[in-house]
Amino acid sequence: MDNNKIQPSLLDKLKAHAASGSIPMHMPGHKRNIALLGTDLPYNIDITEIEGFDNLHGASGILNEYMDEIADFYGTKRSFYLVNGSTCGILAGIRAATKRGGKIAVARNCHKSIYHAIELFGLESVYLMPEMDASFGIHGGISTASIADTLTKHPDTQLVVLTSPTYEGVVNDIAAIAAICHGHGIPLMVDEAHGSHFNYSEHFPTSATALGADIVIQSLHKTLPALTMTSLAHLNGSLIRQEEMSRQLAIFESSSPSYVLMASIDRCFRLLRDEGEQLFENYNQRLTDFSKKMKQLQYLKVLCHGDDSLDAHKTFFAFDQGKILISAQGTGLTGQELSETLRNDHHIEMEMAYGDHALAMTSVCDTDAAMATLADALLAIDSTLDSEAGENASNDVTLIFALPEKQCEIWQALESEKAVCPLDQAEGQTAAESVWAYPPGIPLLVPGERINDGFIRQIHTLLEKGTKVYSDADGLPKNIRIMQQEILAH
Repeated sequence: MDNNKIQPSLLDKLKAHAASGSIPMHMPGHKRNIALLGTDLPYNIDITEIEGFDNLHGASGILNEYMDEIADFYGTKRSFYLVNGSTCGILAGIRAATKRGGKIAVARNCHKSIYHAIELFGLESVYLMPEMDASFGIHGGISTASIADTLTKHPDTQLVVLTSPTYEGVVNDIAAIAAICHGHGIPLMVDEAHGSHFNYSEHFPTSATALGADIVIQSLHKTLPALTMTSLAHLNGSLIRQEEMSRQLAIFESSSPSYVLMASIDRCFRLLRDEGEQLFENYNQRLTDFSKKMKQLQYLKVLCHGDDSLDAHKTFFAFDQGKILISAQGTGLTGQELSETLRNDHHIEMEMAYGDHALAMTSVCDTDAAMATLADALLAIDSTLDSEAGENASNDVTLIFALPEKQCEIWQALESEKAVCPLDQAEGQTAAESVWAYPPGIPLLVPGERINDGFIRQIHTLLEKGTKVYSDADGLPKNIRIMQQEILAH
């Protein structure tokens, strides 16, 4: 690692090139002309694949060296820069691990990009349903027993895909799940987009990169100090060929990768490699102090903070304490109203609000003052509540907890003849579009699934609570696209 520490950063190399006086007769078209364009944007370090700066898709020079540094530190077989976000890594990983028309087992609470892969590659989907956490009304973990049972029933499965941690911070038993998958000769892919910080501190759950997962996708920009769209893809084991993963990334990632974004990846890694221990110690202390303050809450609840603990959630294997999920269930407040109060009265912008919940995302970059302000704001709001206010409040579930009946594959539904149907008359019909709340981007209904009364009530509940619901055709809340039933009859 001593040699790595004296290796110039990508940002330093870009700055040196900008100061060299080299005349850019190449892309990009701004030509680093800051006299004309100013310095508000980093034009002077935004370059293309010129001599001395390597090529991400076929890296053999400095970019290859930088990715090797990350692989050495993370203990992976190979690590890849991603500048199209985690989505391109998910698409590439699924394509590298499956054959067109093959079978894939996926957690039903996966991000919509995984469903897009199923559509694009004509895959047959088998869904793994997370258990329900009744106390907070969220998805818990996926049991190892359900995965073992699924792979026994579907031995031709080509890949298992899980999300861990979830948007709310729930972590699965990746080591045990990887062992089950490998016992069947099947690779495991973990969407660890929200867990890129796991590699840097023992105060957080262990990363899937160290627990046997074959493909791990991480969004640096979600929980680490890196620019938006920066991510990493990691390979381990021998079940996925490195050259095929590289080939697929060249398909799904931009052929003109941003050096500004790659410099952000490199800078983030170097900062945490060299200073991460102290940064995460300070971060952990802020979270510990926050959690202690949350013990004073009377009506609001914070998942696995304050008086709530991991022991109270039997479906969780572990939990990411950096996620602060606030439940307003039974208070008369919706998650949207809670979020608006925090914004308007306390100048705090939350990550997400849906149903009865609001979510704060934290990182090593949050200050003592910011964390104290959030804690004080929650205590102030809590002091305005009383038990009578929530006696008649709706506590309806706003996430999917029962697996919808699958009528056909996603791609079949999307390529079928479609009709527009009023939502309240759609019970029993088969969806020909996806429906989701964003964030977190988990489909409530995917094409090919039967629409039931529970789904219709779920949509109305979300809308009543101020949560925006999306669909491919953007017809909600009035209409939904369905398959023409004669197509199904054939």
